[in-house]
Amino acid sequence: MSKQKLEIEYPLTTKSPNIVWEQISSAHGLERWMADHVTEEDGVFTFTWGEPWTEQDVRQAHLIEYVKYDHIKLKWDYDDEEDNECYWEMRIGKSELTHHLNLFITDFAEDGDIDGLKILWESNLDRLHRASGL
Repeated sequence: MSKQKLEIEYPLTTKSPNIVWEQISSAHGLERWMADHVTEEDGVFTFTWGEPWTEQDVRQAHLIEYVKYDHIKLKWDYDDEEDNECYWEMRIGKSELTHHLNLFITDFAEDGDIDGLKILWESNLDRLHRASGL
């Protein structure tokens, strides 16, 4: 089954790419809004959802590309090895309309899962806003 590309443009309330970069590229920043616990070692991010005394979901993402203050691109370890074009990326950019900073999200999902993925990202972005004011 082929995967469909999802692209989300999220307006930010800051003009500082430094602040945004800290939230999207470091384990500490990602832990504030994307998962309950995040660690990074040698380009492998480990995301944990759930508390130690409950059932946990643990996933790893491998760093594919990293350009400071621009974008970070990762690939989940469970993605099909043959499907090298699937990844997830967070990119800092300016809106062509408003010229304000935006966070551009790119991700992939099976055709039937694209709506669920969109809801998941919107929920994460809402937590990003609440945790950091972005």
